[in-house]
Amino acid sequence: MCLAVPGRVEEIYEGFGSRMAKVNFGGVVKEVCLAYVPEITVGEYTIVHVGFAISRIDEAEAKLTLDTFRELGMLDEEFATEEQHFERAAASPPAECDSSSCQTEK
Repeated sequence: MCLAVPGRVEEIYEGFGSRMAKVNFGGVVKEVCLAYVPEITVGEYTIVHVGFAISRIDEAEAKLTLDTFRELGMLDEEFATEEQHFERAAASPPAECDSSSCQTEK
């Protein structure tokens, strides 16, 4: 699943031919492209989707959203490493499928 997640801009710099930032998502800091929100400044909150800041958001709304995502376990899923995703998949029971979606050999 890919979420648009709010985070706090901690540092802004030039990199990869674009304006970039270090954004803190409740303790996880990621590199983010600011091309779509050139007006954002350090200390402000932004919504980030697939590595791009897509809009500015106020602090209260950002914190409420982060708390909700955390309670639902969605931040763990969104920021998991590839290895963690594989470990979770391996530990999950096989999915059941109904008769209309499963093909069986006769």
